[in-house]
Amino acid sequence: MSVPAPASDPPGKGGPPAGGAKDHGRAGRDLKAAITSAVVLLAAVALSLFIWKSLFILIVAAAVVVATWELRKGLLAKDIDLPEQPLMIGGVVMVVVAYAWGADALVTATAVAALVTMLWLLRRGVDGYVKTATASVFTLVYVPFLGSFVALMLAEGGTWDETGIDDGVKGIITFVLVTIASDIGGYVAGVLFGRHPMAPVISPKKSWEGFAGSTLFTIVAGVLLVVFLFDADWWIGVALGLIAVVMATLGDLCESVMKRDLGVKDMSQVIPGHGGLMDRLDSLLATIAPIWLLLHYAVF
Repeated sequence: MSVPAPASDPPGKGGPPAGGAKDHGRAGRDLKAAITSAVVLLAAVALSLFIWKSLFILIVAAAVVVATWELRKGLLAKDIDLPEQPLMIGGVVMVVVAYAWGADALVTATAVAALVTMLWLLRRGVDGYVKTATASVFTLVYVPFLGSFVALMLAEGGTWDETGIDDGVKGIITFVLVTIASDIGGYVAGVLFGRHPMAPVISPKKSWEGFAGSTLFTIVAGVLLVVFLFDADWWIGVALGLIAVVMATLGDLCESVMKRDLGVKDMSQVIPGHGGLMDRLDSLLATIAPIWLLLHYAVF
């Protein structure tokens, strides 16, 4: 989810959309399609969490697979051919072991997946080995490792023994809603008041005004969620909001740099109105680890 301003990055250094694509104005996206897609995705998440929360792990695992496919597709523009099989299988294993056995198991699974991937690449020979292996390990850390912190969060309330709306489910709700609040705050402030670009070379439509809106919305959301969901101190909500907006902004800008380097507007078109899954996961992947750490030691 984009944070300071919701617009997707245009190709190159700004200007009209490429290929005669429809210009959706300062919003930067087809709002009808974007809202419909967001509602469908949020409904799937809500149903999995409230009916049988372990089903949510299947959604996380599926997201890891799709995001890995998107990164491979994007990196092919730089003649980097990621080995899909070990990355996808290893990513799914990382998510499952994180949920079932915790952080120590996740670290071990990540190391094993990295080594297996590097061994897998030996079959291709020497040429380009370092470049492809480096990109593969980067992908492993960026997508399944960070994504597995969602499984760690959900496991805070227990794993396969379902206990209703437990701490793990509340943690996921908090994590998702505070990130959505950042997106909405950045959208409203960026569209209405955006005048001063935050990083014009990287992402021309992201503004300091949008960042201010994101900050306000995330702090308010963080305080409300922490106080009413967890009955915890308000200052934890402030810390939660600040962590979320800073990390989400960094995650969004980093993915914008990646897309510019790869020469693409969106990582794919799998989500109507939003682009690729990675275009929505950039902020979530960046925020989940520090949010889990804060809630794990200050709330749970």
